[in-house]
Amino acid sequence: MRRLVILGGGTAGTTVANKLRRRLPLDEWRITVVDRDSHHVYQPGLLFVPFGGDEKHLLEPRRKVLRNGILLLRGEIAKVDPEAKQVRLTDGDVLRYDYLVIATGTSSRPDETPGMLGPEWRRSIHDFYTYDGAFALRDALQGFTGGRVVVHVVDQPIKCPVAPLEFTFLTEEFFRRRGMRDQVELVYVTPLDGAFTKPIASRYLGRLLDERKIAVETDFLVERVDAERKTLVSYDEREIGYDLLITVPLNMGADFVAASGLGDELNYVPVDKHTLQSLAHAEIFAIGDANDLPTSKAGSVAHFSSEIFVDNFCRYVEGCAMTGRFDGHANCFVETGGGKALLIDFNYDTEPLPGRFPLGRFGPLSLLHETRANHWGKLAFRWIYWHMLLPGRRLPVPTLMSMKGKHRPDEEVRP
Repeated sequence: MRRLVILGGGTAGTTVANKLRRRLPLDEWRITVVDRDSHHVYQPGLLFVPFGGDEKHLLEPRRKVLRNGILLLRGEIAKVDPEAKQVRLTDGDVLRYDYLVIATGTSSRPDETPGMLGPEWRRSIHDFYTYDGAFALRDALQGFTGGRVVVHVVDQPIKCPVAPLEFTFLTEEFFRRRGMRDQVELVYVTPLDGAFTKPIASRYLGRLLDERKIAVETDFLVERVDAERKTLVSYDEREIGYDLLITVPLNMGADFVAASGLGDELNYVPVDKHTLQSLAHAEIFAIGDANDLPTSKAGSVAHFSSEIFVDNFCRYVEGCAMTGRFDGHANCFVETGGGKALLIDFNYDTEPLPGRFPLGRFGPLSLLHETRANHWGKLAFRWIYWHMLLPGRRLPVPTLMSMKGKHRPDEEVRP
């Protein structure tokens, strides 16, 4: 009996476990998923919670989303011993493996920024990437009577890099609908030199921020939060005051990755960017947000890379070469308010371009253009997530990025 242990039951871990359960014979393989939490969170849905969005189907029991035949073990991971091929849990249990998949993702670490995590945490300082944080922020927005609202990103990489922009656009719409937009100053603070990491998309998104009269503070590397003065302080001594701070703290991989000597300075596992195989240990793979891939830490990357990974893994364990090559494909809906959204589609080598997706000129979705169809596409993804992506079913979109329907933008093109 060969043993596959998957650490983490998030999007990547669950999807891969379910796909491999269908590919690996039960009489030859034991598949174990380890996670510290009992419920799976639909993280894209947290974006809408602070604005009174639908709370249904945000949580499902982890056992419910894993196929029969997969062993689910609830526990906290202490350390991996690659030489002994063992995983040690904090309660003292030891799991032996033949192959290990690390899928423990990335998480917010407000404790890494001086002054952020203190008495004002979830009073005047909030986050929205966590379940509890999203609901606390909903109450804060409802009670806000005016002043300066700052949406702030500590550093890259972060989970779903477009989410802070989406949150900013939805915040602008929220106050406008309440008839108090003129009482709120909105500021978007980023460590980047523009609205986004890719130049063409950054230009489009920057125009949308300008149109909505949202100020942008770029190249801001926060050194500390002065919670008493309600001020962000950068390393170059710039200061930005706030009445309500919505921050995206530093994101880091799991602590056990560092304790096991498997990660970089942010606890992400260095892997081959095409196969997701650890550069240090051939029997270890890191998927989803847990690795150091030079692309977005997004659910779409977990989805597209899992298609390549599963085929490669099944070949690898049979002694064959891994011929599949993940190209860094990512796509993301970007909510812009007013029932509209943008869509971006890119990979390692090609930045987001305008055009139509996924059927070329037939669309039906538009790239780098606000449409209602894109907004409905994002809302429909919740059903797709629970009923197709997590169960490991193939989605009707190309795994590898296609140039079909894309074109280079004219400098005068407007979003």
